[in-house]
Amino acid sequence: MSDVVERTLTALPSLLSSDPSPGRPSSTSKLGTLIRGITELTSKHDEEKLIQRELVSIKEQVSSPNTTMRQMKELMVRAVYCEMLGYEASFSYIHAIKLAQQGTALDKRVGYLAVSLFLNESHELLLLLVNTVLKDLQSTNLIEVCMALTVVGQVFPKDMIPAILPMVEEKLNHPKEIIRRKAVLALYKFYLIAPNQVQHIHSKFRKALCDKDPGVMSASLHIYLEMVTEKPESYKDLVVSFVTILKQVVGGKLPIDFNYHSVPAPWLQIQLLRILSLLGKNDRSTSEMMYEVLDESLRRAEMNHNITYAILFECVKTIYTIHPKAELLEKAAKCIGNFVLSPKINLKYLGLKALTYVVQQDANLALQHQMTIIECLDHADLIIKRETLELLFRITNGQNVKVIVEKLLEFLRHSKDDYVTIDLGGKVTELAEKYAPDNSWFIRTMNTVFLLVGDQMQPDIPNSFLRLLSEGFESAEEDQQLRLLAVDSYVSLLQEQPARLPQRFLQVISWVLGEYSSVKEGLEPATVLRLLAPLLDLRHCSSETKSWVLAAMTKLSAGPACLSVAQELAERHGGSLDTTLRQRLHELQHLASDGELLRRVLPCSDGLEPLEVDSTLSFLDGFVSEALAAGAAPYKPPHQRQEELAQEKALSVEPYGLSLPLSLSSSSIAGRLSPTVLSMSSGLSGNSTELSPKGGALRLEGVTRVWGKEGYLAKAALKPEEAAKTEVPCPLSVLQEGGSAPRTPVVSLPAPAPGPSLQAEREKQQLASCLFMGLGSQGAAGPCLMGKAEPTRHGFRKKVKGQGSSSGARGPSGDSASSSPSPLSAQSAMDNLLCSSPLDSGSTPSPADSAPSPADSAPSPADSATSPADPAPHLPHDLPANNRPCDAQEDLTEDTDTSETVVEGNSVAVVDPYDPEPLCLSPHLPEELCGLPRSEIRPLCRDASLVLSACCVRTDHSSLLVVFVSNASDSAARRFALQMTSGDLEVSRVRGGPEEEEEHVEGHSVAVYQYSLVPTRPSVHMELAGRASYQRPDGEPQSTPFSYGLSLPDFIRPLSVSTEEYGRLWLASSNDIKQNLALLSQEPDPLRATLHRLRDRLQLNVVDIIASEGIVACQLLQGPPCLMHCRLNAGCLAVWLRSSLPELPDCLLYHCQRALAQH
Repeated sequence: MSDVVERTLTALPSLLSSDPSPGRPSSTSKLGTLIRGITELTSKHDEEKLIQRELVSIKEQVSSPNTTMRQMKELMVRAVYCEMLGYEASFSYIHAIKLAQQGTALDKRVGYLAVSLFLNESHELLLLLVNTVLKDLQSTNLIEVCMALTVVGQVFPKDMIPAILPMVEEKLNHPKEIIRRKAVLALYKFYLIAPNQVQHIHSKFRKALCDKDPGVMSASLHIYLEMVTEKPESYKDLVVSFVTILKQVVGGKLPIDFNYHSVPAPWLQIQLLRILSLLGKNDRSTSEMMYEVLDESLRRAEMNHNITYAILFECVKTIYTIHPKAELLEKAAKCIGNFVLSPKINLKYLGLKALTYVVQQDANLALQHQMTIIECLDHADLIIKRETLELLFRITNGQNVKVIVEKLLEFLRHSKDDYVTIDLGGKVTELAEKYAPDNSWFIRTMNTVFLLVGDQMQPDIPNSFLRLLSEGFESAEEDQQLRLLAVDSYVSLLQEQPARLPQRFLQVISWVLGEYSSVKEGLEPATVLRLLAPLLDLRHCSSETKSWVLAAMTKLSAGPACLSVAQELAERHGGSLDTTLRQRLHELQHLASDGELLRRVLPCSDGLEPLEVDSTLSFLDGFVSEALAAGAAPYKPPHQRQEELAQEKALSVEPYGLSLPLSLSSSSIAGRLSPTVLSMSSGLSGNSTELSPKGGALRLEGVTRVWGKEGYLAKAALKPEEAAKTEVPCPLSVLQEGGSAPRTPVVSLPAPAPGPSLQAEREKQQLASCLFMGLGSQGAAGPCLMGKAEPTRHGFRKKVKGQGSSSGARGPSGDSASSSPSPLSAQSAMDNLLCSSPLDSGSTPSPADSAPSPADSAPSPADSATSPADPAPHLPHDLPANNRPCDAQEDLTEDTDTSETVVEGNSVAVVDPYDPEPLCLSPHLPEELCGLPRSEIRPLCRDASLVLSACCVRTDHSSLLVVFVSNASDSAARRFALQMTSGDLEVSRVRGGPEEEEEHVEGHSVAVYQYSLVPTRPSVHMELAGRASYQRPDGEPQSTPFSYGLSLPDFIRPLSVSTEEYGRLWLASSNDIKQNLALLSQEPDPLRATLHRLRDRLQLNVVDIIASEGIVACQLLQGPPCLMHCRLNAGCLAVWLRSSLPELPDCLLYHCQRALAQH
């Protein structure tokens, strides 16, 4: 730290706590006097008078030339407070900028604070602050740099970004983590307001993601969340890094400062889960990398605090967004059930929201909680009601549309919220157009929507309705029937009380009667004109509506009777001040008097050909591209905007209940204590504010058991013992650490006596049978819901323009809620080979353990999900070096499956690596390699003719991959070739042996190939991908891919140095890391035993051990050394690793943890 920074930090506390000079009131006292004076007032008028006097006083003082900097600072604080109350203090804006430009650090801080609160990004005075920000960014004072970056990240003109962008980029390499973090946040702000100006520094965002400071890394996630949302396919290569970071967060590897109520970095977890959900959507291979960490997040985020509920909610959304896995879906469904069954309003709302989100992927999930959903329809909280209606909207199909629409309309009749009215009106319209069972119901429903929503509805609703009537459907008979029903209903409405009809509804009525009144026999045009004419006399009728009415009357103005009506209207309204109305009346009178002109101007629509309309507006593509390149926001359809607005709902004002006593437990992973795991005693069941003597047991009297595993239980199907008692599933079901969820406990209660409650229960069951009809029936599979047969579904099909019929039906094809994804297989084969490191092959299992079970010997090809017990797949070989995690951490105590994946043709077979067959290849190992340490010979791939196996042989100066090609057939494999690539290794063929010269592999022989492997950079695990190709005897080429996994210990060699050389190497190394490791405390000499364990497992050299300290040295193959200093510290082994390569200490530390964790 420089002398300037040290002096600044030393003087800052005295500046903040300095006493004012004698005779001058402090800023705290003046501001406090103002606040107390406002709080003692009794009316808004008195408050305005007091604030105006205060603003006048502030204005006089800031304009005085005798005002000191200290006084100016105090005046700015008072002006900020007045602005926060809603009173304008624009005279102080320029003084705030001046205060930020001069004065001490505290004065500049107040000036910057006032500027950020006073001005917005487009304010013209911000241009005066640009030079000040540039000067402070170049300052050597840490405080000034922080303040400048803070104001840049809050308010800064968009046009001035290029002026300071290079300086902000430089701060990404600043040695202080707070500067780097604020620089990342400033770039995040730039990305939001001008994304095109920061496109060239995406590589620096990746560097910030791998920053050693967790604060910088978490700040970079804001940028990645925005970028992944816009273009997820461009960041698939970062999935491994995001998963690794989430593993570290969930495992409690971050400092304790990031914890919130003992939950490790909850907001960081939420951001990572949202990013993973975007990256894993519709991507199976990417989703498989996330299964393990999602399962761990569900297990650790036990329901004990509000913030864990948020994490669980994001976990559920992520699980249902990515490629599904059966075990995770089951656990997510249980979490949703716990939320929905909770008596707490906020948690119930969270459960309904999660159920609304996932019901599109699994509509049958709503059946498990249908009685709870029915009860939520009558809930006292309006937010619960609205979310329940949203859920019903998502599960609507052709069978339950009538009941659900009626529920939506019932809520609409009593709603006084404009937003809810508009939203529900759009939903009812969408359901009516999509699932209308008949034309009569459709017209009645739309009339009700027009009446209830009125003029508040979106303009596209009446437009789409009129287009639906004009374009018609699949048959002309249905078109005529629909139009006739509309005309009949509108004539009846005009004959009753037209004054009560909304404006938009009057416009729709006018258009329909003007176009299709002729379809009704016996309805004369003059009669329609007399029905429409009174609308022009209505007081509330707008000029626009009158234009619609006159346009409709003009279409019907043929004939003498219509001419008299037109003349009467012209006499009555000819003196109107509305020029548009007078013009329409003149056109009506003129066209009514000239029938030939009317037929030419307004021809009959029956003989017209349909217009070809470019609905995509492709002629605007050039304009749109230019606007997007200039930074314009992409267009969002109305429904997407409504969904975004729906997320900003009002908060529930009900206070939270008191928490139950918490039981604390902890676990240790890799020598670190994980965050405190709170028990679920304060879960979702019971009322947390009332603790009963029996432990808060549920009171479930009066609840009848009507649902079982097979579906609805009819009264006749109930057993006698079940009729005497009622079984209710307990809403609490804790996810066990073993992975699978326990069976739900059952509480036995006496059956309720018949009465009003039983009658209400039957009504709810009947309502449930109507609301959830069609969700449980999938064709012929499964019983029908409530024992009722599935009725025939009617389609409300729209005809495509320019065609007589349409093949696209609105009804069945649009029902997205009636289908659910098929369940996945529970277990699948591994996708990649295990790492062939000394740690993995150090112990040989017993024959009983290694014998494959019948289930393992023949896996189903459809099984693709990786269970939590399976090892994580290796990193893809094409992953760029800068995208791999620098400090990947894994669970050190998980069991490792010893099965190998062997590619067999186009299928995947699981092969036991300890099968005796590969061991017979040992005699074929070259003689010069027989005495050297090596890994087990593992199978790579096989087909009908060849079997490829490999092992890694470690020499003093190299690592060799020996590949055995076994040809078990009678014919030779011609033109055999091996191709190997890796992003982490440099692969080269070892020359000099006669075997390498062969281009074919004879029948019943074994060919041996050697490859030298040199790491290009340190990595925890390294992947080697290859392909074996040859020609069959019939000339047909054959190619089979394979992969081989290695780890860092395969390329670590002991480094023999003296203590003096060790000291010189230590000073020459700059990249270091410190960590506490587990100590073999049960040994007589724990330090020596621990270092010898590391020496044997990782090929390290113990240079010296003195008292409670030891020094260890090793070297990366053809690379720099890595030094480790160890000492005993409070029962742990405190290690300090140093190397010239930044990644090497992290990767070696990981393998040290594994070596000490395996006993």
